[in-house]
Amino acid sequence: MGGLLEGKLGLVLGIANRWSLAYAIAQAFSREGATLVLTYLGEHQKDAVESLAKDLNVASIVPCNVTREEDLAALTETLRSLGRPLDAVVHSLAFANREDLGRPFVETGRDGFLVAQEVSAYSLVAVARAAAPAMTAGGSIMTLTYLGSTRVVPNYNVMGVAKAALEASMRYLASDLGPNEIRVNAISAGPVKTASARAIKDFSTVLETVAQRAPLRRNTDPAEVADAALFLASDLSRGVTGNVLFVDSGMQLMGL
Repeated sequence: MGGLLEGKLGLVLGIANRWSLAYAIAQAFSREGATLVLTYLGEHQKDAVESLAKDLNVASIVPCNVTREEDLAALTETLRSLGRPLDAVVHSLAFANREDLGRPFVETGRDGFLVAQEVSAYSLVAVARAAAPAMTAGGSIMTLTYLGSTRVVPNYNVMGVAKAALEASMRYLASDLGPNEIRVNAISAGPVKTASARAIKDFSTVLETVAQRAPLRRNTDPAEVADAALFLASDLSRGVTGNVLFVDSGMQLMGL
């Protein structure tokens, strides 16, 4: 394509390592001309994100724990200090306790349920509130979801419920922010071998099942997710908001 995001400023949250979908999206944004602001969670991730940023067009790298209001306020100030409008936000954040992904959902404890909701769903609301003041020319906010939000996927459990809340939050945010020309959408990616996905019990079985049953008879390539994010961040999607865009080789179509 070439220059699809030329002159745009994007915020990407959720890069943990080179296998992260957020990193694939950041690579695509940088390739298409965007300048990026990246965040990291704690000192243990700082070195990894800074190393990955060397190959990207990055204006700033800032710490941000989305469960801390002071970090979100600092993010707002960082975005304002850049002196230019923010055009796109990529929210690629999720967390659930490992034990809640390996036992029946009915055994989910209160604390485990709440932490999954806070990090995986409410954080989109918090990030949108922090970023919106910098989106003075409108723009695009997107999040990453999964089919387990509407279908029962073995061992996805509390994360599926959190993703359902995430998608509902996306729709309400689209309604609230639409008058400011801010679009809010979700990409429902097929299963990909990320570090977080490996926490799901029997994840390899999920990959095998998709490759056998999805209409395209293969798993999702991170580059496909990144290209969908490019579309949502670009002016090509100027009339698209409140949608879940499936990038999963068609798996969402299948009943069995």
